[in-house]
Order: sequence, then structure tokens, then C-alpha cells
Amino acid sequence: MPRDPAAEQLNEYKKRTKPGALVLTGNGVPIANKQSSLTVGPRGPILLQDFVLIDETSHFDRERIPERVVHAKGAGAFGYFEVTHDITKYTRAKLFSKIGKKTPLVARFSQVSGESGSADTSRDPRGFAIKFYTEEGVWDMVGNNTPIFFVKDPLMFPSFIHTQKRNPATHLKDADMFWDFLTLRPESTHQVLILFSDRGIPDGYRFMHGYGSHTFKLVNEQKETIWCKFHFKTDQGIKNIEPDKAKQIGANDPDYSIRDLYNAIATGKYPSWTFYIQIMTQKQAESFRWNPFDVTKVWPQKEYPLMPVGKLTLNKNPDNYFSDVESVAFDPANLVPGIEPSPDKLLQGRLFSYGDTHRHRLGPNYQQLPVNCPYKEQFVINYQRDGLMNLNNQDGAPNYFPNSFNGPQECPAVRSPSFHASGEADRYDPINEDDYGQATLFWRKVLDEGAKSRLVRNIADHLKNASAFIQERALRNFGKVDVELGKRLTEALRKSDAKIHASGISANL
Repeated sequence: MPRDPAAEQLNEYKKRTKPGALVLTGNGVPIANKQSSLTVGPRGPILLQDFVLIDETSHFDRERIPERVVHAKGAGAFGYFEVTHDITKYTRAKLFSKIGKKTPLVARFSQVSGESGSADTSRDPRGFAIKFYTEEGVWDMVGNNTPIFFVKDPLMFPSFIHTQKRNPATHLKDADMFWDFLTLRPESTHQVLILFSDRGIPDGYRFMHGYGSHTFKLVNEQKETIWCKFHFKTDQGIKNIEPDKAKQIGANDPDYSIRDLYNAIATGKYPSWTFYIQIMTQKQAESFRWNPFDVTKVWPQKEYPLMPVGKLTLNKNPDNYFSDVESVAFDPANLVPGIEPSPDKLLQGRLFSYGDTHRHRLGPNYQQLPVNCPYKEQFVINYQRDGLMNLNNQDGAPNYFPNSFNGPQECPAVRSPSFHASGEADRYDPINEDDYGQATLFWRKVLDEGAKSRLVRNIADHLKNASAFIQERALRNFGKVDVELGKRLTEALRKSDAKIHASGISANL
């Protein structure tokens, strides 16, 4: 039986290379013996002057960099984006300047909370990040496979992630942590329903949508602005995995999604996504019935229809996972002229957090790595110098601004239009926010009867492991979405022998 392209990778390398290359030390010196350390006599001890051993071991000790705090495990590929529809009346971003224009890119798909060694088939949101190498610099679209998120304020994000990770005392996943936080944050309800629905376990990365999730601002050549959301719809169609099958796959092939993406591209089955935008005017935003910058809510597509823009295609596998996938660094603050942030609070926090974590994980010059370099081969010209792993100290150019020695100059043409911001500085809690309305629509209008039954089963199977008082709070919370949902969950927990006061909860639904 023939092996798949991923299994044949080393044989393919052997076919395209010639034998006879010399193994060298880090400083380029040929090595006479790569199998035996330098010792005093055949039984040792080893000499400190054995540079081959020291060079090999000291590098090995430093091979691993810190894994991402979130989105630790993922898969990546290269490709391009092609414009199919004109949106220049909304944005001056040059990658959208004409129909047919192609922009190279790299994509990374990932799990949100799982560690680097976790199974690809776990129930978890999936990251969906695209780095566009545009002529104006890098644009990073850093989103997920869901259009919304669990929390809306960045101050809550570290706590949320802690609850999805491991209990610091036991180093185990903890149902109390998971459900305690989520039931204390009603804004998370809609996303929780999506997570425990059929779409909670995508069948690999090719069969899921991607979303920018946040609201962004588009600016055109006339400096006119409009609010926008980004959507990537898979051209392969949505496919998900049933929980029992996901467990089986996770046990036998924990790297299922990475393997699937690699083999699809290697065999010419290039995955693609159609890119759409939703737009909302400033006037519409001011009169909208909820905060249009709230990342826990969607914009109804009946009111703000999807507008096609182009197609994203992945057609090249990474040459090296560490260099191309582990070292790629996405940052929602990496925006190009014509695309700007919105007042979305969670987005505002991410604008700082992502670049900060990259500087910790990869070093201050992480954007000089080839996969992150704005033009992939041409280095940026600016006034930043030195630091760990600097590859481009800019050939004696001045490192201060302004200067009289031909240093790089400002570009007034890309100046953003001013915007008004006023109000009393304070720590504001959300006011009159409807945390359940869209979750109710999801339950009543999106899910058919089979999907509802599977959702109830999935939640109950996880919730049954939480403390009784947390289960009761969760049931009250889901009862506010729909009385039927609350009752069905109560019954499912009762059948699972969960220790809840089910009769009392049912009476209050």
C-alpha cells in the first residue's frame, strides 16, 4: 500500500539531493568523526576541548523556544490571495487595488487552548490567521473559526485562558475552572453553544470557516471611513467530527489535522476560501441596537449582507515546520493603510499583547525572520537597531530621527483621517447588553432537532464533571437562552447521575 506524501517526505528529499555533502560544525568546519566524543583513552573521561561535542550539545539544549501561551499547536501553509471583486470605494489598501491582483501569504491554523502535544481532534476553537505580504507591508488577519469570542474585555482574557488550561495545583484540566468562569460571564453563552455544537470539532482545517471576529475600520482614498467585518468561507464545505470518532482519531493519530492539510496540498488538492466583508456606516453604528464593536455578537447578515472580495488559496507546504510555522508571528496590530482598528475593547488589548508575546518568545527582532519579514526578502528601513538575533543593522544608516544624512523619511500620503474620541475615563461595565438574544436565535433558528440533541449531550458530558453548585448556575444560565434548552440539559445531567438539585432547577426554568 503506497504511503502518503507526509510519510514519504524524507524519501522525496533523498530524490532531489545528491549524496556526499560534508557535515560541518556551527562555524563551518568539517567534522572527521560525528559518532565518538574526544576522550582520554577508550573509557574516558571526555575532554572539554571537544568542540564538536560542545557545539552539538549546547545547540541541542537551546533547540526549543517557548510555545505560544495560546494557539500552541497548529499547521501552516503558503499561498496567495486573488481579488475577484472591486472594493476600492471602501478601502485604499493596495492589495485590493484591482481585480485579478494576487498577494502572497502564509496561513496558520491552530487550537486555542491545547498545548503543543494535544490532539488535533479536541473540542476547542480553532485559530485562523493569515499573513499577507503586501507591497505596503504585512497585514495580519488574526481570527478564529467562529465569528464571536467568549469575552469582550482584554482584562478578562488571561483569566479565561487560565480556565481552559490546567489547574496550577493538580496540573490537570479542571471542569470546575472551565464552567465556573463561563457561568459567571453570561456574555460567553453564545460562544459556548457554538463550541459544544457540531462545529466544536472541525474535520481538519480545510473544512472550517475563518473570521476576523472583530470590527475593523476601512479607509478609502478620499479618507472616508466605514466599519467592516472579515469572513473566510471554506470552498470545501463544512465538515465536522462526531465526539466518539474524534476520541478514536485523537488516540490513534493526534496530528490528524496537520497531516490532512499537508497531504492535501502535496497531492494538489489545494484548499481555498472565499473572502467576504460586511460593512456598516458610522450612522448605522451610532443607532445600532447593541454595541457594534462587541466581539461577543455577530452582525445579522440579513441586515448587513456578505460582499464577495476574493479567494484565498493554499498551494505550498512549509519547507521546515520550525522556520515557517513555529516561528511565524501574527499580530492584529500589523495593519496596512486603508485598514485600521475599531474601538472593540478586546481588539485594543490584542494590539499590544501579540507583539509583546512575540518579542518574548522569538526575540526583539522577530520581524527580521524570513517568514515574518514584510517583503520576505527585503529588510525594513527604520530607526530600530541592535538586540538579540539582529540580522539587519542597516549598513551604517543613522539611528535617530530627524537627521541630515539620508535616513528614511515620513510618508504623509498614508496619514489616517482623524477621529473623535471623548468621554470620562473610567472602568465601565457593559450597559444594557443582551447576552442571550443571539444565543437564543442560534438554538431556535440555526440548529435542527438532531443538532440540538447532540449539543445537549456534548454539554452534559462535560458539565457533569463540575461541582453541583456550578452545574446549577450553568442550568440557570442556559435556561435564559431557552426554557427548553435548560430542561433538556437538566434531564441529561439527571441521567448522567450528576449531583444537582434537578427538580429545583426545573421549577425555576
